[in-house]
Amino acid sequence: MTKDLIFKLKACRIIAFDFLEPAMKYTFILIFALIFSACSTFSKKDDALFNLTPSEWFAQILSDIRDKNLDNADEHYISFASEHINSDYLPQTVLILSAAHTAEERYTMANFYLDEYIKRFGDTQGIEYAKFLKIKANFDSFAKPNRNQTLMLKSIDEVSDFLAQYPNSQYRPLIETMLAKLHLAQTYLHEEIASLYERKGREDSAQIYRDRLEQGGIGTDDFVRPTLPWYMRPFE
Repeated sequence: MTKDLIFKLKACRIIAFDFLEPAMKYTFILIFALIFSACSTFSKKDDALFNLTPSEWFAQILSDIRDKNLDNADEHYISFASEHINSDYLPQTVLILSAAHTAEERYTMANFYLDEYIKRFGDTQGIEYAKFLKIKANFDSFAKPNRNQTLMLKSIDEVSDFLAQYPNSQYRPLIETMLAKLHLAQTYLHEEIASLYERKGREDSAQIYRDRLEQGGIGTDDFVRPTLPWYMRPFE
């Protein structure tokens, strides 16, 4: 008797579903699909990596980078750093992640990892290297410097600070070349702005940038001596 009742109830449920409006059917199907998707998501999260050894975390992050999945690499670094806070693998992992983000032109994340290295892992020589990489990452981040004046001025200040802090740095020739190019870009930018103001009939504003060109332009001693490397300086 009980089995017959259950069978009849199931039959009624199937018949009722057949008489539903098409829109209602699609609604039920969508609801079941969302529930299934959510269950799948929870299942994936349950399979997340944890409790790996430092070498296993390091290998996993390298695998993420090879697969060009930097978002996974970032997440795995967070887990790695939280599980093994004093691991000897962490400093090199941070530098590798910074280089990977720079290669993909993700300069904000590259700088994040370099700051992480400077704060947590760097000795004197390592900090110098990390600061050099930060300057290089910022320098590479604007292919058209006239479109990012703030970053260009910030980079000039950072380069000047680096040269003052590390006057005998092995990276000095590269840093000085970057600074020379930054000043050239700044000169070009001032010339463009001055020309724009002149075309708009705003002579007073144009003169401000003309004065800047005269005060810090390519042909002045203030520009040439402290910034250009020796092989770019004029003969005296």
